[in-house]
Amino acid sequence: MQHSVDVAIIGAGFAGLTAAIRLQQRGNTSFVIFERAEEVGGTWRDNIYPGCGCDIPSPLYSFSFAPNPDWTRMYSGQPEILSYIKQTVSRFNLRPHIQFNAEIIRTEFAEETGRWTLTDRAGHQTTARVVLVAIGPLNRPALPQLPGLGTFAGKTFHSSQWDTDYDLQGKRVAVIGTGASAVQFVPQIAPLVSQLYVFQRTAPWILPRRDRAFSEKEKTWFRRLPLLQRVQRELIYWRNELFGLLFMGNKKLAAQANELAARHLARAIKDPELRRKVTPNYQLGCKRVLISNNYYPSLTRPNVELVTEGIREVTPTGIVTHDGQARPVDAIIFGTGFVASEFMVDLHISGLGGRSLFGEWQQSSAEAYRGTTVSGYPNMLVLVGPNTGLAHNSIIHIMESQVNYVLDYLRNLDQAGAGAYLDVKPEAQRIHNEEVQRKLGTTVWASGCKSWYQTASGKNTTLLHTLTPAFRRSVKSVRLKDYVLRKPERVAVSSEQ
Repeated sequence: MQHSVDVAIIGAGFAGLTAAIRLQQRGNTSFVIFERAEEVGGTWRDNIYPGCGCDIPSPLYSFSFAPNPDWTRMYSGQPEILSYIKQTVSRFNLRPHIQFNAEIIRTEFAEETGRWTLTDRAGHQTTARVVLVAIGPLNRPALPQLPGLGTFAGKTFHSSQWDTDYDLQGKRVAVIGTGASAVQFVPQIAPLVSQLYVFQRTAPWILPRRDRAFSEKEKTWFRRLPLLQRVQRELIYWRNELFGLLFMGNKKLAAQANELAARHLARAIKDPELRRKVTPNYQLGCKRVLISNNYYPSLTRPNVELVTEGIREVTPTGIVTHDGQARPVDAIIFGTGFVASEFMVDLHISGLGGRSLFGEWQQSSAEAYRGTTVSGYPNMLVLVGPNTGLAHNSIIHIMESQVNYVLDYLRNLDQAGAGAYLDVKPEAQRIHNEEVQRKLGTTVWASGCKSWYQTASGKNTTLLHTLTPAFRRSVKSVRLKDYVLRKPERVAVSSEQ
């Protein structure tokens, strides 16, 4: 017998939990969260590399409806963020709604009933009126295709699959990539290894990390007067939003950020040749801007070498660069990030007429209406979908904005009657995405560099084209004129619980 619910949520990371809690607050308890792993947390469960943390301050990188007065630092590390997620799940009693070790591999829409059927890897099936896809974009490691990598006799792993059993003490280690994760873990492992080679293809822009510990007195005041933490959260949010103008082309802010980054670099690295190597040759913001106080100093250690020569091949004993120099290593760690722009996952979503969502996205690039709904896939909403990512502020703000849309979507379905489903019009989706790409064309992300924000063809399918207040307004409610409302031939008998 198939289990039936009103709303099925795929993924128990921040996005899926946001939706679940808001549904619960709305009075809708007929929902289930499918989680492929044994625990909640998404990327904060999976990424356990040394130094892993968030580059958004914790008072803002948290649920607006579940403030945490006990953050130990302004920028908390992965263990504390994961602990906060687990505490929130317990606080809102969500565990009874979560099916762990339940990886959904197939989701199919039936026009005759207006419902989705979800199938997990074990073959168990669930039907739902609405599906929320909350799997997130940062779940598929990007691994470079290096000649000879398969012959390497040492240890290899990606930062998101950190091997905690491998002892780095005294080893010769190569780190390939200088993205956000590498900038965090390189300073942590540099004191442990005998030799560290950091292979850099492109120098990142790095700004100082304004981190500090919260005092016990501050935490006490946050507990006694929650309004204080809400004010702090708002101040951080609007400061970040101001910084976001830089990406939209504000030249004054860009000049100030460039000056700040240059001073940060000059203070940390005195050697002119090393400073030249780590100075970016593209506009600040075109690639992800990183924040760190200890990455630059780690490169000046006597046992650390920054390698900017390209890799020719990997041998059984090490890495050879294009200049012919061989560097023997015991381990290779990839800090090469994720494939975010392609939205490639091991999940088949079948919409009207048997259409395949990810198949279509791989052919023509990922697109959605307001980053949330997709024409041809009725009653399915994507959280942190195409062009909803941020380079300047908290992605949780985007998630909560999208869930506002989800709740209004459900309200409209309820008013339409049993079995009704909404399908966004292709023309509405096309017009929206033309506007998205037109506006993105005037931002710093279109200034000429190649980044993980873009597909192989150069299309930016990852980032939001505007500032977050405008996005929140755009998803405050459903514009029914942009949708087709249909009712199925027959309404399925529900066994919702």
